[in-house]
Amino acid sequence: MNDSLLLEVNDLEVDVLTGIYSEETGRPQPLRISIVARMKPAEHYGADTPLSASKNYMELKFAATQALPPGVHFKLIEAVADHIAETLFVQDPRVESVTVKIVKLAIAEAGEQIGMTLTRQRR
Repeated sequence: MNDSLLLEVNDLEVDVLTGIYSEETGRPQPLRISIVARMKPAEHYGADTPLSASKNYMELKFAATQALPPGVHFKLIEAVADHIAETLFVQDPRVESVTVKIVKLAIAEAGEQIGMTLTRQRR
């Protein structure tokens, strides 16, 4: 089995223009976004290992917040997840795969989590 490093950001709440129904279009919807980026780890991490041996976790948060184009309406939350994955691939060639889970908070009626999970491999 090969070693891997999983970097995670979980449960970000982000307002995104998304949806296909008339009640969804024209205004942002709250989404809960979690991201896992898989990278090949360094041979060893010591107390003095620099950040350059890994990836700044804040770049995962950036991909789900500031990197989403303002004013763009994503019909599907799958497209939001795809944009996040592609942003992370562009940011860092060491990222081997990205998993994005999105939950649509506005449509939950009893606390259930309705959404999707997309996993992309670097091509």
